[in-house]
Amino acid sequence: MTQTTVVPTGRGGPDETITAWLAEFDDALRAGDSDRAAQLFEPEGYWRDFVAFTWNLKTLEGREEIRRMLDSQLTAVSPCDWSLDEPASASDGVVEAWVTFETVAGRGWAHLRLRDGKAWTLLTTMQELKGHEEKRRRTREQGVEHVIRRGRKTWLEQKRERQETLGYTEQPYVVIIGGGQGGIGLAARLKRLGVPTLVIEKNERAGDSWRKRYKSLHLHDPVWYDHLPYIPFPDDWPVFPSKDKVGDWLEHYTAIMELDYWSGTQCLNADFDDRSGTWRVEVDRRGEKVELRPTQLVFALGVSGYPNIPHVEGAESFAGDQWHSSEFTGEGDVEGKRAVVIGSNNSAHDICAALWDHGAEVTMVQRSSTHIARSDSLMSLALGPLYSEEALEAGVTTEKADMLFASWPYRLLPGVQIPVYEQMAEKDAEFYGRLRDAGFELDFGEDGSGLFLKYLRRGSGYYIDVGASQLVIDGEVALARGQVTRIHSDGVELDDGRILPADLIVYATGYGSMNQWLTDLVSQDVADRVGKVWGYGSDTTRDPGPWEGELRNMWKPTNVDQLWIHGGNLHQSRHYSKYLALQLKARMEGVPTQVYEVQRAHHPC
Repeated sequence: MTQTTVVPTGRGGPDETITAWLAEFDDALRAGDSDRAAQLFEPEGYWRDFVAFTWNLKTLEGREEIRRMLDSQLTAVSPCDWSLDEPASASDGVVEAWVTFETVAGRGWAHLRLRDGKAWTLLTTMQELKGHEEKRRRTREQGVEHVIRRGRKTWLEQKRERQETLGYTEQPYVVIIGGGQGGIGLAARLKRLGVPTLVIEKNERAGDSWRKRYKSLHLHDPVWYDHLPYIPFPDDWPVFPSKDKVGDWLEHYTAIMELDYWSGTQCLNADFDDRSGTWRVEVDRRGEKVELRPTQLVFALGVSGYPNIPHVEGAESFAGDQWHSSEFTGEGDVEGKRAVVIGSNNSAHDICAALWDHGAEVTMVQRSSTHIARSDSLMSLALGPLYSEEALEAGVTTEKADMLFASWPYRLLPGVQIPVYEQMAEKDAEFYGRLRDAGFELDFGEDGSGLFLKYLRRGSGYYIDVGASQLVIDGEVALARGQVTRIHSDGVELDDGRILPADLIVYATGYGSMNQWLTDLVSQDVADRVGKVWGYGSDTTRDPGPWEGELRNMWKPTNVDQLWIHGGNLHQSRHYSKYLALQLKARMEGVPTQVYEVQRAHHPC
């Protein structure tokens, strides 16, 4: 996402340029002069803040928005001690730097880009709370008392005592509903911060949300992109681990990080008790009804809601098997059966390949255009500069890569991504030509910005090709384009009148909004007050305007106090869990958290 060339420092070099800007910025902030600080940005410059200034995830666009934020927050934040974290760099007229700073509440890390002496982009992030730092390295716990006295408890005894009391005689400060990758990663961060946290997961084992998917599933993203907090995947792991390997890793991680994790537990309902200022969360723990009373409630149920199964006339008359992609395991005898897979994105391609591999006659139904990126091209052109062995060797750690990825405000991100996908279209022109010849309808996003923007805007509409596209090109998987209008006992009818013979149907039709979980588990009113989850107002398909500039309701305060949403892919779960954990810790410790502009709910559930 960003490439820079280190320029030797000297008189007027990158270090001096950054240091001079920081000194002037620091002076303006200490003086409480919001206008002077804003003038240090380009007229349309960007300041993206994660918690440090706004106690929010917020992008300020242009001097006026920056000045208004500082007018509101500067006195409470009291920023100071801006300094270079390492030598600055310069390329193509842009000077970049890693910067540290402090506020009254915490210590921060920033990334700054200057053009002609003015800030083009600034990303500020809170990294730790003063007085409430994680216990690690020199501050780690002793682990044992070197004093002989009666009644000492071993680690195992303490663990069992906590398991017997938490949720019963002692209430957690945070309950996380959802024990997949998001809930596990957030719980690990909260554990390190000393926040009593209980994770609720309906599956029997941590990692089951991966294990229960179709057996051929592997990560589509490379392993460097998908580490969990604190413990990276071993450096001999495959680039694309299988689902069961990932599931086992999540289970072992949960144990190693000593998370309080109730598997086999389903949330039945939740409501807020105004009198006590806590949530009432009723759960079924393997047949035992338990009422939990957390102060903060986090929904970590993935990036989507319930499976989206279209209501097609005649579906009840179908003589064969019908599954949504979430139910498809790839088990069973399908050899010689006529399979129709409705959909053309990631899951659809994987399922088509799995069915073909087991001898089925497969037809994919493409209902709308799909963006396809070949895995090796995505690695080399899009992810490689940040997430790869080459990136690590160049000093781009996972933490730096996450920051660099976040350093581009969403307004600028299409301009950064479009050249990548133009290169991809040129590099893989023959591949795309053969796909089009096979009748496949391709796109590169509505503005040519490709996969990541499609994901951020709508969470769907793409496939990372790991081989299934060749089956379509070769005709091994038949392709039919159109809308499904009716299901017959032995086939699927399209809007042009064609009937596709079928013995089994798989609906690879995605998922609904995360708001559905709030509707069913809390109330319709709460879901409407929170509003739409995901997307940022790009005014593209499934991401209606107005422009909001950050993902709606993710990892930050919502319009319902003490209710939070956490999720995303492995990369997002890892990175953004840091900021959500710090917000929760601050509230537990009574640190003042003056939130700047909670995002309005423009789109009720």
